[in-house]
Amino acid sequence: EAHLTIVFTALAVSREVQRRSDLAIRTVIRQLRPLRSATITANGATQTIPPQIDPDRRAIIDALTTRNLRH
Repeated sequence: EAHLTIVFTALAVSREVQRRSDLAIRTVIRQLRPLRSATITANGATQTIPPQIDPDRRAIIDALTTRNLRH
């Protein structure tokens, strides 16, 4: 039962990602997977460096993070 719940949740999330981005889920994953931040610790100081995001990937992220409720 738990497995089935997880599978249907993943399906619902992937459908919502596709709806919001107007892209196939495979394309979204391929575009966003390379984006990584780096955390560096030197002399007791920790610095997190965010990834540089080009405009095309920024558009995908904005589409996914903008609150867009359906009625």
